Amino acid sequence: MSIVDPISQIFLRLERRNQPMHVGGLQLFSIPDNAPADYVHQLVDRARAQNAIQPPFDKRLKYRLGQPFWRADHDFDMEYHVRHLALPEPGAIRDLLALVSMLHAALLDRARPLWEVYVIEGVTDNRFAIYTKFHHSMMDGISAMRVLRRFLSIDPGREHFRVPWQLPPQAKTRPRPWSAGVAMLQSSYRQAAALPAAARSLYDAWYDARHDPDFTGPAEAPACILNRPVSGSRRFAAQGYSMTRIRGVADAFGATVNDVVLALCSSALRRYLIDQDALPRAPLIAMLPISLHDTEDATGNRVALIYANLATDIADPAERLAAIKRSVDYWKRRYKRMSAEQIMAVVATMTAPAGLNLLSGLAPSRQSFNVVISNVPGPENTLYFGDAEMLGMYPMSIVLDGQALNISLVSYRDMLEFGLMACRRALPSMQNLLKYLGDALDELEQTAGLPATS
Repeated sequence: MSIVDPISQIFLRLERRNQPMHVGGLQLFSIPDNAPADYVHQLVDRARAQNAIQPPFDKRLKYRLGQPFWRADHDFDMEYHVRHLALPEPGAIRDLLALVSMLHAALLDRARPLWEVYVIEGVTDNRFAIYTKFHHSMMDGISAMRVLRRFLSIDPGREHFRVPWQLPPQAKTRPRPWSAGVAMLQSSYRQAAALPAAARSLYDAWYDARHDPDFTGPAEAPACILNRPVSGSRRFAAQGYSMTRIRGVADAFGATVNDVVLALCSSALRRYLIDQDALPRAPLIAMLPISLHDTEDATGNRVALIYANLATDIADPAERLAAIKRSVDYWKRRYKRMSAEQIMAVVATMTAPAGLNLLSGLAPSRQSFNVVISNVPGPENTLYFGDAEMLGMYPMSIVLDGQALNISLVSYRDMLEFGLMACRRALPSMQNLLKYLGDALDELEQTAGLPATS
């Protein structure tokens, strides 16, 4: 039994009926040619037969004196955690998105390990889908996407069948009996050593907030309908856009792919808010999580944050992209001079007021940022689940009171897959953002003088 770390405890305490604290993903697969009629049923049976559960998938919560611990679940029920569903005919994508929206709105059962997998058959064009969710106390969104990546293979074939809960940890040297204590002391020393530099960086940020126009920090976000209280209803929208086109725009403007992604989101949000007659005069502020994990199989929560000016007050798309780039570059330069421990210390201090506000609800009208936008690099090669080709993968994240929209992205092959999660009641017609993202890419190509893409 091990104690739940402090950051993960925050996600447990934030959870309420209207704001489940799990992250997830939707993956779309093609059924192989000449597969039997019960192919998906056989796949589910085979997955459930993989019952040698590995950490952290075998752990459930146990409370002692109000303190949460992880302990092994000795009554594990594989049929509960791996479920088989089917869409009604004709199995349209909109029906799939409506189903996973409903599933994502449901709380995980804290009496069991905090994860569930749904295999969904009957998707049009001979496809099936897998929806997976993990509690954020178990792993962050970046870790979840890495876990989902590891159960897929670049080689099609039934012999390559793997499942997330039975993946062994990647090879590591066997620790010596006293290594855990040494590691704890080293970690404590690094954290203590990081404090002076973190304090200097906080002072520099305080100074830059008054003198550097490119500085963007917490407490600068304007009031916006994106920051309404949320209900328990969810709407998920997903679509992919060509990475080749996005890279072409980035090269034309001397920007990064991430800069262009933020510009696309900015343009789409600007147009959506104009539709709702709700565009603030001040620019929207986005919070961008950055992974600090140093291994591909790391779980838990270890992220830094960037506050980015989305420049939604600027009508010209090229000028808007330039303003976004300057804002992001500010934090890149600052973090480049810091260790991971120093970054974590700065982030913890800067976000403490926002975290306290989320936990307590003391100032619901004040927000440190308007929207979370996360971009996770994904696989460039075609992947398979057994012998089923994966056609697309779409991240699904969290919305909170005061944060009614989340935009998450992951790259796959030559596509950048957007997953938009929102409170259905707070943000009507949110799915229009998908069209506006595509229009924003067309607009930037036209501004850069690039050839039109059909």
